[in-house]
Amino acid sequence: MSSTSVMTVLEAEVAALVVGALQLEVRPEEIDPEAPLFGEGLGLDSIDALEMALAISRQYGFQLRSDDERNGRIFASLRSLAAHIEKNRVG
Repeated sequence: MSSTSVMTVLEAEVAALVVGALQLEVRPEEIDPEAPLFGEGLGLDSIDALEMALAISRQYGFQLRSDDERNGRIFASLRSLAAHIEKNRVG
């Protein structure tokens, strides 16, 4: 992780949720919050996106819809995902 990409508390929490939900072989603190989640970054796929959406729904109380045209931006990186959660979470 680069020194310019320090995780916020919520980003660290979301990283731990993603690692746990997807059983990734990486420690949450090793994830660069600005790196892509899909493709060259963490290498996640569409099945992983569904698993993440389910875990986020349970943890934060709102639905991520598969037909949302913003999903490309929402799931672009850990940072963008955490920002979306911050705006939409319940409680």
